[in-house]
Amino acid sequence: MSKSRQILPGRTYLITRRCTQRQFLLRPDEKTNAAFLYCLAEAAARHGILVVAWLAMSNHYHAVLHDPCARLPAFLEHFHKMAAKALNARWGRTENLWATEQTSVVWLPTPQDVFDKVVYTLANPVAADLTEHAMDWPGASALGHLDGKELTVHRPSFFFREDGTMPPVVRLRSARPPELIGEVDGWARSVRAAIADIERDARTRRQRAGIRVVGRRAVRRTSQSARPTKREPQRKLRPTIACRTEERRLAELRKAREFQAAYRFARNRYVDGEHYVVFPAGTYLFRRLGVCCAQYAPG
Repeated sequence: MSKSRQILPGRTYLITRRCTQRQFLLRPDEKTNAAFLYCLAEAAARHGILVVAWLAMSNHYHAVLHDPCARLPAFLEHFHKMAAKALNARWGRTENLWATEQTSVVWLPTPQDVFDKVVYTLANPVAADLTEHAMDWPGASALGHLDGKELTVHRPSFFFREDGTMPPVVRLRSARPPELIGEVDGWARSVRAAIADIERDARTRRQRAGIRVVGRRAVRRTSQSARPTKREPQRKLRPTIACRTEERRLAELRKAREFQAAYRFARNRYVDGEHYVVFPAGTYLFRRLGVCCAQYAPG
């Protein structure tokens, strides 16, 4: 049994999920981008999630999300389900779209951690030597929307019914992280400047190694059933927190262990028939089932 994930209101996360068998089922084109953005925007609006940044690579996606009301699991379930259905219809396939491994959910405790992962997310095509500039990536990306303007996305007609219950139009906005104080323009400038540094460093690295970028056209011509030729490292660590400050990181890891211990204790008592036991704050599933949980006290 996997560990219970503590879900508290007001946290910001880096989300990553891969396609099955590392296949390029998110390979960018007009239909794929439309399906991804529509499902992301609709799920975020449905569950009150603020989408800070997003980027769909060919075989995985990253998103930085702020969860004001502790609804992240419901959002992920709905988004992944609808995106899988839409993209399977787009490609004419029926098997699972997403890899069976658990979605990577990494908590970002500080504003600097949020900033770092936004830059990491949006610069992913550059780091992978797919495009020279992050803005050149032909897939769904928040980079061009950091000024806070709404992106209007129409319901893809190749899957959703015209008379169905899903909204015909949804709007997606790159939200300024609540942890950060300052103007939206200043935030956007800082992100773009950091990405420009990554682009410059990547260009220098490629020149020294004699590497050329794949390019937009080659990315779009790739078959959706293809996969990277480079072997992926096995048995990698799966972090649940990313924090530059070592002291803060260790403190939060200690709190996470305390939560796990308290959760196991309460769950064992509940299974033994003690249904009035109080679960620790951040318990998600049992709270949804109406079981008594401790109130979350920030700070």
